[in-house]
Amino acid sequence: MSTYPRSPAGGRPWVDRLAGHINDPIMRLRFLKTVAPHIGPVREARWRRLPRLRLLVAAALGTALAVAVMLSLVPLSWPRTRVPTPGASKAVPVAVSPHGAEPGTAADVWLVEKSGEAETYSNGLRIDNHFLITTHQRRYLAFPVNGGSPSRRTALAGVVFHTTESPQAPFEADENRTLKKIGESLLEYVRRIRAYNFVIDRFGRVYRVVAEDQAANHSGFSVWADENWSYINLNESFLGISFEAVSRPAQQESQISPAQVRSAAMLIEMVRSRYQIPAANFVTHAQVSVNPTNMRGGMHIDWAAGFPFEAVGLPDNYAAPLPALWCYGFDYDASFKELAGARMRAGLDDAAAKLAQKAAAAGLRAVDYKTRMRQRYRKLLAEVRRGEPE
Repeated sequence: MSTYPRSPAGGRPWVDRLAGHINDPIMRLRFLKTVAPHIGPVREARWRRLPRLRLLVAAALGTALAVAVMLSLVPLSWPRTRVPTPGASKAVPVAVSPHGAEPGTAADVWLVEKSGEAETYSNGLRIDNHFLITTHQRRYLAFPVNGGSPSRRTALAGVVFHTTESPQAPFEADENRTLKKIGESLLEYVRRIRAYNFVIDRFGRVYRVVAEDQAANHSGFSVWADENWSYINLNESFLGISFEAVSRPAQQESQISPAQVRSAAMLIEMVRSRYQIPAANFVTHAQVSVNPTNMRGGMHIDWAAGFPFEAVGLPDNYAAPLPALWCYGFDYDASFKELAGARMRAGLDDAAAKLAQKAAAAGLRAVDYKTRMRQRYRKLLAEVRRGEPE
């Protein structure tokens, strides 16, 4: 049984237990007096008997004051971290022009780094050069739309979009190995036949196969024209950018992956910035493909519909009247109009109307004007073929 005196603190058990562990009687008495209740004037003197507590409280108050002063100096404009609300979904970005630019405008893009066989650009574009191969320097004739002497050029005039029409596997994680194998085989084939300048595979990876200053075998003697100039050998005058995909007749929605759309937007942005190509000269293969033998358009129908012009930062060029018809008198058969989407069919109708206007301005019937334009095309084509690189 303990011999220490009973606590004057109202018989609280915890006081007794603590006091029982103090062997020195003087220290035990001081402890009991400290925790004992005080009444009246004596209570006012309690802080004086607790020097250690007073020091601790003073230190805490000093720290709090220092923190308050430091916080008052923090700029109110500093960003504050938002804590996400549980269950809240992330905002889905809307497909807009790169860098927020309006469709048809080009942003400034530059080469950030070139290491090994890859290039990185300021807009995030990465180009893989593992499959790069040499062809020949591009050179071509551009012809004035309203007649006159041709212009000899080497600068890029435009871009033609293609689909590879290659074998496809389901775009699923379980098919990853197959997807990679098919993509590698495709790139080897494209390299062997020098088919395109760029290929965007199903994962959105951008491969350069033929350099921009060299011609690829992607469009042959296709036809396009802008406000001032016409081009009838797009291998030489236009870049070929192909998506690893298969076109579907009259498709309304794009069949390419979101990764391919994002990469295409960055690639187009780089090409426009570096080569100053007008937005109106970014077109699909179905818009430019012709058969010079029977004077019919639509020899190839990839991207006859469904190309995501707006999502990659371009105006809707499907709405453009097709130059092969109004500039050179080509025809399009009923099957082509069936395969084309609604937007491209409108371009065909507008081209027919434009040809009729030109015929009227020349004082000719539409059929006679068309015959004249066909004769001009054959003459210019022969001139182009004479100067075609070996």
